[in-house]
Amino acid sequence: MGCPTYRILAIQMYCPMIVIYMIVYTELKSIEKDLGIPLKTLFSVSNNLSSHYKKVKIAKKNGGTRELRVPDYILKKIQRAICDTFLVYEPISKYAQAYRFGSSVQKNASYHINMKKILKLDIKHFFDSILYTTVKDKCFPSDRFSEPIRILLSVLCYYGDALPQGAPSSPVITNIIMKDFDIEVGSFCEKRNISYTRYCDDMTFSGDFDEKEIISFVKEKLFSCGYLINNKKTTVVKEGKCQLVTGIVVNKRLSTPSEYKAKIRQEIYFGTKYGFENHLNHTGNQTELKSYIESLLGRVSFALQTEPDNNEFKKYKAQLIKYKKSIS
Repeated sequence: MGCPTYRILAIQMYCPMIVIYMIVYTELKSIEKDLGIPLKTLFSVSNNLSSHYKKVKIAKKNGGTRELRVPDYILKKIQRAICDTFLVYEPISKYAQAYRFGSSVQKNASYHINMKKILKLDIKHFFDSILYTTVKDKCFPSDRFSEPIRILLSVLCYYGDALPQGAPSSPVITNIIMKDFDIEVGSFCEKRNISYTRYCDDMTFSGDFDEKEIISFVKEKLFSCGYLINNKKTTVVKEGKCQLVTGIVVNKRLSTPSEYKAKIRQEIYFGTKYGFENHLNHTGNQTELKSYIESLLGRVSFALQTEPDNNEFKKYKAQLIKYKKSIS
């Protein structure tokens, strides 16, 4: 079966009754139609990427800042269309717990509850280490896209010499690229009764194991993919100590860190007693009142995602929603 802009391949599977149809994009006009964006716009943006990104600095949890490259409205629209049209259909491993439907830090942490030991590894400069050629080969393979289309789509998702962290397409791309790595590491762990998950560049291992064996294996596999472990972030936490996985305590059950909840209690207390606006002024916080309340409400909601039966925080949430309405 064929048409002027693309071909549809019928792939016969092992079962003779099952046939999978795969679109093969051969002409540029085909992606214009499916993305819903004119080719003229796609080429115009791809030829002038620097004018479509801005630098944004965000604070890190451990101090310092991280610089993001954030696309403007039109490039973000293009990248989201590429995700929805092409990337979401690419297979990823079951071990990838971020940037997929139904994923959350709580779900990622749930695989590591009440374990004897937890090992946390981090990939050094993950987004910066991903090559343009890797994006093209893994995400826009030659058996599905003609070379001009592969180049155009890859360029629209890449910038300079790195995968831009602020682009909506980048997280999805990382899961596709890391699929084979995840499967190899996951298989290695399952044979040893070790639980493994990866949340973007954070890898977590839990169970009863020799951490040196895991670190050695993961280092070798990462190096073969062009990545390195960030030794400064390698952490081993045994039972009896506070075990945190993607910001969630997992010692006996999922729970929010006590320090996190204590900070919220303090802010709610002073805000209720003296008024949230006065509290902001007193602490020298320059945040707009409405933005501050939204932020505080978000932190309360996060705690409730982890501890849905926490009546104290349910009360805080109701209080903040009511207050937010009063200042809107």
